[in-house]
Amino acid sequence: MRVAFGADHAGWELKNALAELARQAGHEVVDLGAHDGSSVDYPDYGAAVGRAVVGGEADRGVVVCGTGIGISIAANKVPGVRAAVAHDDFTAHYSRAHNDANVLCLGSRVVGPGVAEAVLATFLATAFEGGRHARRVEKIAEIEEQS
Repeated sequence: MRVAFGADHAGWELKNALAELARQAGHEVVDLGAHDGSSVDYPDYGAAVGRAVVGGEADRGVVVCGTGIGISIAANKVPGVRAAVAHDDFTAHYSRAHNDANVLCLGSRVVGPGVAEAVLATFLATAFEGGRHARRVEKIAEIEEQS
């Protein structure tokens, strides 16, 4: 699986660690930055990862900022993105299984590295269940079309 990673200055260290974990698991990594701790704006990276996923450059995306919230808002502005903030295995699992989330959002100041690694593994391993959930995901797409 190709996974795009992006983060602001608050999340770049965790992003790097998670990208390396994804590589070790056999995934192809597309690193869209940031590449150091210099102050940058999270919307740029949330949008870049969202565009990479929707554009087919990546199958899924992972974005990291201090809380995971701001970068998730930015990623969700890209039509076709379903970005979800996850704090544990439960939220990571259901973001994929029920919501078909295609971008995982993490807060580097909210979850520690061990939890973030488990969340990433769950997010990448969980398939969308479809069924009644597909109808709901289709309704989300309809909202985008109506806007």
